Amino acid sequence: MSFSFFSLFRNGPRTLSSITDGDLVGTDNYTGKDVTPATALTLSAVWACVRIISESIASLPCGVFTKDESDNKLTAKDSNLYGLIHNQPNADMTAFDFWQAIIATILLWGNAYVLKTVRDNGKIIALEPLYSSRMQVKRNEDGSCSYIYTDPKKNKQITYNEDQIVTFKGLSLDGRQGLSVIRYAMNSMGNALALEETSGRLYSNGMRPAGALTLPNILKGDQRKQIRKSIAEQISGVARSGGTIVLEGGMTYQQLSMPPQDAQMLESKSFSVEEICRWFGVPPSLIGHTQKTTTWGTGLEQINLAFLTYTLRPHLTRLEQEIKRSLLTAKDKAMGLYAEFNVEGFLRADSAGRAALYSSASQNGWMSRAEIRQKENLPHIEGSETLTVQSALVPLDQLGMQKDAKKLEDTDKV
Repeated sequence: MSFSFFSLFRNGPRTLSSITDGDLVGTDNYTGKDVTPATALTLSAVWACVRIISESIASLPCGVFTKDESDNKLTAKDSNLYGLIHNQPNADMTAFDFWQAIIATILLWGNAYVLKTVRDNGKIIALEPLYSSRMQVKRNEDGSCSYIYTDPKKNKQITYNEDQIVTFKGLSLDGRQGLSVIRYAMNSMGNALALEETSGRLYSNGMRPAGALTLPNILKGDQRKQIRKSIAEQISGVARSGGTIVLEGGMTYQQLSMPPQDAQMLESKSFSVEEICRWFGVPPSLIGHTQKTTTWGTGLEQINLAFLTYTLRPHLTRLEQEIKRSLLTAKDKAMGLYAEFNVEGFLRADSAGRAALYSSASQNGWMSRAEIRQKENLPHIEGSETLTVQSALVPLDQLGMQKDAKKLEDTDKV
């Protein structure tokens, strides 16, 4: 029988996902290392990727908008939702804190769950993030979802219906539940954790490889333990690196060499960073890994544009569409309200680049000086709304026509 992801939602209630399940996190990787969101964050590349994506999105203002009859974009500040997603979603968080936590949770667990606090009149007054590690989602026989949450404060399970919970998802195969990067990158991150442990142990031993001790006679079990302990106390540890070993009874010590290809940990670490960046879709140069990449001039500008286009934009689109689906009422949708993140900050070039862009815009009539001043957070000037066009360039067949028209106008006045 062929497998279908949609078969997960048939045949009565069943659990869809839970990060606490053993098949989502654990030691099921080639190295046997314990790979969880907590252990993965001990890797600098994972921490940096999660940080730069979550903080970049959180720094973008998110507002509620509508359009007038002329299709002009208007800010819907009167909407109750505007204050929640743009300023303060709950009593304890700013908008930045809220969106940063949501994106970080999506990157690590695949899904972020938010509890809506709603008044009797249907008005949403707060949005509270929940721990994804404590959430189980079930599909009921009638097609609705139940969210079973283990509250860490009350230490008991609470069941929410789908009208109370908003699910922000990451990459998904069924459109209902996101996939955990940590789960699917378990081998890559397990290798990185094992490499960190190996290099740490090697450095703690003063970069001294293993050695062999040869004796002329066969030893008993207790003698082996005693000699092994005595030699280990003389050579192990950074503080004893380079010290002198005292050998007795015809002992000889031979240091085992480390093959150069096995000692190239820097290359291995570099590859590990690139692997982790590939999982999160982050250009390595943005987290400080600048090998084989230029971060000067237009190179950095193009990297930022690619990061916005291929990494941030999909996350932003998912957030915007989920806000519209789950947080806007039917009345809001009928009024044409929608949520949108402002990415203008990412599209800005340096001062010279912006000056050239604005000069072209004002001289070719596709942006007024009022719009330019608004983008630069400058105060409005009366009369700056007029679109202007640079008229120095005139078609050849119209040369002199403006001058003749001016003379005719002056003659009529006389």
